[in-house]
Amino acid sequence: MIIKNITLFDGTGADGYPADILIDGERIARIIKSPGSRGACPERSRTGGTDKSFPDAEVIDCTGLAAAPGFIDIHAHSEFSLLVEPSAPSKIMQGVTTEVSGNCGMSAAPLIGEAAKARRSEFAELGIKQTWTDFSGYFDALEKARPALNFATYCGHGNLRASVVGYVNRKPAEDEFRKMEALLAEAMEAGALGLSTGLIYPPGVYSETGEIVRLAEVAAKYGGIYTSHMRSEGARVVEAIEEAITVGREAGIPVQISHLKTAGQANWHKISEIIDAIEKARAEGLDVTADRYPYTASSTDLDAILPAWAYEGGNAEEVKRLKDPAARARLREEVLSGHPVPEYWGRVMIASVSTEGNRKLEGKTLAEAAEIRAQEPVEALFDILIEEGARAQAIYFSMSEDNLRTFLSLPWMMIGSDSTARGISGATRQGKPHPRGFGSFARVLGKYAREEKLLTLPQAVRKLTGMAADRLRLKDRGYIKEGLYADMVIFNPSTVADAATFDDPYQFPHGIEHVLVNGRFAVRGGEQTKARAGKILK
Repeated sequence: MIIKNITLFDGTGADGYPADILIDGERIARIIKSPGSRGACPERSRTGGTDKSFPDAEVIDCTGLAAAPGFIDIHAHSEFSLLVEPSAPSKIMQGVTTEVSGNCGMSAAPLIGEAAKARRSEFAELGIKQTWTDFSGYFDALEKARPALNFATYCGHGNLRASVVGYVNRKPAEDEFRKMEALLAEAMEAGALGLSTGLIYPPGVYSETGEIVRLAEVAAKYGGIYTSHMRSEGARVVEAIEEAITVGREAGIPVQISHLKTAGQANWHKISEIIDAIEKARAEGLDVTADRYPYTASSTDLDAILPAWAYEGGNAEEVKRLKDPAARARLREEVLSGHPVPEYWGRVMIASVSTEGNRKLEGKTLAEAAEIRAQEPVEALFDILIEEGARAQAIYFSMSEDNLRTFLSLPWMMIGSDSTARGISGATRQGKPHPRGFGSFARVLGKYAREEKLLTLPQAVRKLTGMAADRLRLKDRGYIKEGLYADMVIFNPSTVADAATFDDPYQFPHGIEHVLVNGRFAVRGGEQTKARAGKILK
């Protein structure tokens, strides 16, 4: 086919230029620069036809539209949802053509022992039958599901530790270290990108820096990357940055800091210290970069409010502690000490629950939920976690817009949604998830590039495409160049915008006209097709 009369942004950060793009099978065969205005025309049409140079080619007239490489979601969590909803509409409809999962220490494999046991409830809810224990087996299962987008993954440290040590708070024994190293080597040989950690989640929260360094050295031998949900994003965020840099220095591995932020108003002023620490490390020659979603609210487990000791042993043990009067009293004291301001409870929104009785709480803040239940917010928190088996999600409104804008403008900052691929119906439609899952990429192009001019359009496209491809060493992706795979987003630069909100997150963005994955239309004329042409990238 020929994509004709397009303004082409190639992913390098260079200005767009008028061109025709010939696609032959899965790849970009030719790019023909055309004379004329560099600006996109206001009118457009989607008409078929033929071209004298390539008489058999279908011609797609894209007058007034812009082409970018397919967006790479460098921080996602779709390893299991793609088995259930392989069409991945929340991502495809905003132009994501490559999904990078296995972040925050949580991946699809290895999945043995306590790691497998911990997933049983989630798999039951999603209707997944676990047929694998390692990445080779998982990749086979994913290939059979035929995802609509490309997929790459890290190996989660949480999986390694839970599979070998379980969810206990202790240092691994030497034989356990060797087993974790062997499992990580196996994952790297199967095609994992590197090692990820989630150092606020069990069991990663129980690990010491030396443990992470030792495992990161294994990933480094295979040319891997270390990506981390750090040990703190609030009160100890500067120390957490230094720990991530230490892992990179001592293991000799590139570092990707996940969803970099300053959580909590008391920590907003630390942004300069954070940036200085990273740029000092970069000036020393260390390879340190970061990613971020374009919103000022985060989303994670509701029980993230609790101290780390509450998690030990897994969800069942956590629930026992919440029911035990002595442990509950200690938890109450520590939680209230950590969040002494009453307004805090109005900034935590319950995003999803699993019990029918608590559905009415989805979209409510903890302050509102407490009023409905005639309880104090902290007591409502504890009882909701008991009722949900410690499996509930929340949204935390804790960040500064000024800091977000500063982070987004940094030259070493990429964009990731930190979200799961979802459908607007079926098993993956649960609760009121963060709107970042439906809107992140359009939001960068519309709000922060076109409207606020924080970024130029070429800069924004680069952060969504080529920069991520370079970071992950993805061959033949992230750019519009001859010979590369035809992953492409065709959008209207005048209208592209996110539509998802916290109240109504299941909304596709505006202005995404066509999306191609490996040369096939995944979205055409603003509507998703039935094509599922994604590949597993190893």
